[in-house]
Amino acid sequence: MKELERPNVEPSAAAEWGSDVAADMLRALDIPYISLNPGASYRGFHDSLVNHLGNETPQMLLCLNEDHVVSIAHGYAKVTDKAMACVLHSNVGLLHGSMGIFNAWCDRAPMIIVGATGPVAPEKRRPWIDWIHTAKDQGALVRDYTKWDDEPRSAPGIVEAFLRGAQITNSEPRAPVYICLDAGLQEQKLDKPVTAPSPARYQPPAQPRASAADAQAVADLLVGAKNPLILFGRGSRAQDAWDRRVKLAEMVGGSVMTSIRERAVFPTDHGLHVVPPFYWLSPTAKEIVRQADVIVSFDWVDLNGFLLQITRNTEAYPAKIAHVSMDSVLHRGWSMDYFALPPVDVPVMAGADGFLEDVLKLVEAALPGGRKWDGRSRNTAPEPAYSESAATELAPRDIEVALAKIRGTETFTLAHVTIGWAGNAYHFRDPLDFLGHDGGAGLAAGPGLTVGAALALKDTGRPVVSVLGDGDFMQGNSALWTAAHYGIPALFIISNNRSNFNDEIHQEAVARARQRPVENRWIGQRMSEPEIDHSGIARAQGVEAEGPVKTLADLEAAIRRGLEAVRAGRPYLIDAHVAPGYANPPLSRGE
Repeated sequence: MKELERPNVEPSAAAEWGSDVAADMLRALDIPYISLNPGASYRGFHDSLVNHLGNETPQMLLCLNEDHVVSIAHGYAKVTDKAMACVLHSNVGLLHGSMGIFNAWCDRAPMIIVGATGPVAPEKRRPWIDWIHTAKDQGALVRDYTKWDDEPRSAPGIVEAFLRGAQITNSEPRAPVYICLDAGLQEQKLDKPVTAPSPARYQPPAQPRASAADAQAVADLLVGAKNPLILFGRGSRAQDAWDRRVKLAEMVGGSVMTSIRERAVFPTDHGLHVVPPFYWLSPTAKEIVRQADVIVSFDWVDLNGFLLQITRNTEAYPAKIAHVSMDSVLHRGWSMDYFALPPVDVPVMAGADGFLEDVLKLVEAALPGGRKWDGRSRNTAPEPAYSESAATELAPRDIEVALAKIRGTETFTLAHVTIGWAGNAYHFRDPLDFLGHDGGAGLAAGPGLTVGAALALKDTGRPVVSVLGDGDFMQGNSALWTAAHYGIPALFIISNNRSNFNDEIHQEAVARARQRPVENRWIGQRMSEPEIDHSGIARAQGVEAEGPVKTLADLEAAIRRGLEAVRAGRPYLIDAHVAPGYANPPLSRGE
């Protein structure tokens, strides 16, 4: 990638313009990439990235839509747990990219979003265009779903903004920050030198730890429980944190559950991982939850929603409950992403991974004889098997089974899955096996998230695979051009049911409630007549593609060809036609 888009310039030694200072700060913060869709509001900053820094650290990634500008940075953060930078042009670019920002906010992903407005000084504005692209408080557009924002008014203020922004976004709980640069300030010549300081003394703090009393209380609950249940929600990518989760579960003999909405945090083929990662509790999972006398949540998202699937009266739930999370630091009034308030006996305000480490030490001291787990597996996941009709018509789960069988003992990174993902055939075995949901459940994110994840894992030898719905792909497909242009390898598999099928289910639920014809649920939902040529869309952007693939034999062969291309450093797309339906039907309101 470093050979692409090399400017014919000798990078300047010192900042000369306001925008040079902003560019210098990104380099000082060791930001490797900055995704963007060009815009005149930050033309000064663009020039600084190219002609002052030489388009290196950070290197630009040109995108065709502001949505992908953000989702690529989001995907990068999912792999690294570190902030990448992206740029959004004026108010219009910010409006375009706001869905991606909301996704990253809900996913608690770090990100430095650079924006631009103005010129703020009216005498510097061109007629018409600069007026409609200038906002008095542009950060207000995204303030309810960013962790912090600023609009610096001087070159030293730019230094302060980037130091503070990097510190805040990379501190737990992580979330995006927004820094808006006045176009006039960007293009203002410096009257005195401004240098980027070392960020060494401006690092984010360590993950907050809980009190000894809180750690002891949770350790006592786990050691004394007859049927402890451990819920692992959000967690770090660190291998040692993964290993400690496994060890704690084995020490206390606790049943473990994880969510398919979140990243891989526990081996799903482990004997204590009792049910496959889920969106909604299955009957088997509900019975296991009912038997638990202690439930410990390590940053489980929507804990009360979890309990509501067992009983509507969650406040009287009989099990002792501990909930470890710092998420309330970010809770505000505009968005309901804080979910319903759960009943908790031991609330713990601390980072989940650090707290688990403290609890594990106490558990080990309380159980000197070793672990309580007897080694017998409680894992209820079935053996991967294709659907009966797979030879002639694919079911959505067949894609999961095919990936599991073809992967074997290799390591892949699954960057994204559809809402119809079963979760019971493809196991997660290390922290990078699965990167989780898109956060805010907004369509168009999947392709960009995949490109961002593949960027972070480029040259590691670990294939990145993504299974996307056809609706998600159609709204975000131009992210593939960035993958093709910069040689970012990833395998995109479209689970194509030719419908906005989730909404078919909702229309059926409404029709049943109103005693109206359910057979009309497809109207205004189906994407057919004509069918969309997804592989043609990919090829038009320089991505190798094939499809529609309609049978098991063709699917397996296509995946192998796709992986061969990815290992050779090229993106590849497969359009797989599947029968409408979900392996695990989502809940509809009123059920």
